[in-house]
Amino acid sequence: MGVICSRNNVKVLGQGNQTLMFAHGFGCEQTMWQYITPAFESTYKMVLFDYVGAGQSDLNAYNATYRSADGYVQDVLNIIDELALKDVIFVGHSVSSMIGMLAAIERPEAFKKVIMIGPSPCYLNDGDYQGGFDEEDIQELLQTMEMNFTGWASYMAPFALSQDPESSTVQSLENVFVSQNPRIAREFADMTFHLDCRNRLAEMTVPSVILQCAEDSIVPGHVGHYLHEHLPHSSFEVLDVKGHYPHISHPEVTIERLKHYVKEG
Repeated sequence: MGVICSRNNVKVLGQGNQTLMFAHGFGCEQTMWQYITPAFESTYKMVLFDYVGAGQSDLNAYNATYRSADGYVQDVLNIIDELALKDVIFVGHSVSSMIGMLAAIERPEAFKKVIMIGPSPCYLNDGDYQGGFDEEDIQELLQTMEMNFTGWASYMAPFALSQDPESSTVQSLENVFVSQNPRIAREFADMTFHLDCRNRLAEMTVPSVILQCAEDSIVPGHVGHYLHEHLPHSSFEVLDVKGHYPHISHPEVTIERLKHYVKEG
């Protein structure tokens, strides 16, 4: 493992010729995929990592480039280069769906497919486009993270999972949230909720899959349809589950659909 793999805490698991690259969303890290990866270990090579600033990555490598999506896109491309990966099937959760798309736009020859779990090209309401949040909502979220990070985590975990706050799944996610660096997590949130990729969708040439939860607490249902309508070469499926983290709350459903789309080529 080289400098990049050390920096991003890269783990390579499984065996097989086809590479699956799993990318976590805001406030999370690679352990979010722990319920998914065992199902693919015997037949696929899997690459897991933490974005710089998250999980067990090198926090000293965090800089101003990560205040936009560019830094995170570069993380993905740097890992692909260092591991000499080809025909990558990228599986991204939430904002990582757009990070994966931007990476595929920049380097289409490196990707075979981008699978998006709970994606949104823009979280902000903008005229006829309703992303789910007003600017005031975002500012309130950022202020809460800054003033009471633990309180934010205890509110966000059950909200994002659409589960009882006392459930073990919620407690586990809350612990992951709290373990992140508060300043970096806030900047990641700022980048995430102000990211607008709507003007980049038409540039995507790599096939993509949009998996949206039927009742997503973060992304309104019509956003998935909007993305499918504007994203070339895309497939769209609604999962009959609640919450924004189906790979944690409903891993069996997520595994079954991922297997379908991975095998589909």
